Amino acid sequence: MKRAVLIVIDSMGVGAMPDCRDYNDVPECNTLKNVCEFCGGLNLPNLQKMGLGNIQEFKGIAAVPKPAAQYGVMSEKSKGKDTTTGHWELAGLVLDKPFAVFPNGFPNELIEKFIAETGCGGVLANCPASGTEIIERLNEEHQKTKFPIVYTSADSVFQIAVDTGLIPLETLYKWCETARRLLDGYNVSRVIARPYSVVDGKPTRISKDRRDYSMAPPHTLLNEIEENGGSVYAIGKIEDIFAKSGVTRAVHIGSNREGLELTLDAVKNCKDDLIFANLVDTDMLYGHRNDAAGYGRALEEIDTYMGDITENMTDEDLLVITADHGCDPTVPGTDHTREYVPVLVYHKGIQGKNLGLLEGFDNAAKIIRKWIFADFR
Repeated sequence: MKRAVLIVIDSMGVGAMPDCRDYNDVPECNTLKNVCEFCGGLNLPNLQKMGLGNIQEFKGIAAVPKPAAQYGVMSEKSKGKDTTTGHWELAGLVLDKPFAVFPNGFPNELIEKFIAETGCGGVLANCPASGTEIIERLNEEHQKTKFPIVYTSADSVFQIAVDTGLIPLETLYKWCETARRLLDGYNVSRVIARPYSVVDGKPTRISKDRRDYSMAPPHTLLNEIEENGGSVYAIGKIEDIFAKSGVTRAVHIGSNREGLELTLDAVKNCKDDLIFANLVDTDMLYGHRNDAAGYGRALEEIDTYMGDITENMTDEDLLVITADHGCDPTVPGTDHTREYVPVLVYHKGIQGKNLGLLEGFDNAAKIIRKWIFADFR
């Protein structure tokens, strides 16, 4: 098998899909374009060279006459705009049925079972909320009661936040495992452990200790690679998103920089057949927090690694760069946005061209499968 590198720049959407209003999004949402405008232009020379600016007009990212990669846009077939749906479709799995969401909080019978089985004594919140806002608002009550803060969002997530100076991290993980088991039959995509600490009086989430407990997916490209004797190296939250299914080795990260360093090291030194990396800071730290300036800085940081990654690729390597949904920090709300995503496809000697609009994120899996198991044309 040849080797492929799949990098997901979390939430870097490039424009609202036609059904965006069905997901409570506005047609003006366009994560990358609006971040570029807000920042007065971005400096992304490596992604520009690959053809990112040829997809559409982005302030500061010019179209180039001879892009180094093939470039295009992918639409989402599955019903949803969440991390799991997006990543599963990128790996070839299109969902016919959307995951369940809970705009009014979780059912009382579920919460009562969770309290009884964990022995946590009670829960705070049980409502849709911004993670940073709900933790800041309820931290004082959490300190008094030691009750976990349970909340959701527009996505199919059961999130549990605790101060790890009050509740041990291992306890939080056990509570998440209990919630994952209790949610069988509710069709909830993920349980997310949201540990935080209080720094100078301010609750601060601990990114490196976050864990996602996903439903196990049916068969994906990752399983296909493993079944054919190959290896899949998961960097970031990929292992959690796929519930370890098809993942042969994995590492969690605390920042995009760490993930980029590990990806570069893997390209230089590892023999894995698929290196699958998620760069979450754009989404978690900046998209959901309406921080367009921070989002722009994160993209510029990512770009600084792209040159080294491509330079260290061999003739047997393929690189695919894409996203899993949008999270436009410039429009109202703090949730993901239903958007098209960009796709850049590169290997040494490739002829740059416009791939146009590809129907389905699963085109990423098709491209990678063709490369790994046969020849890329």
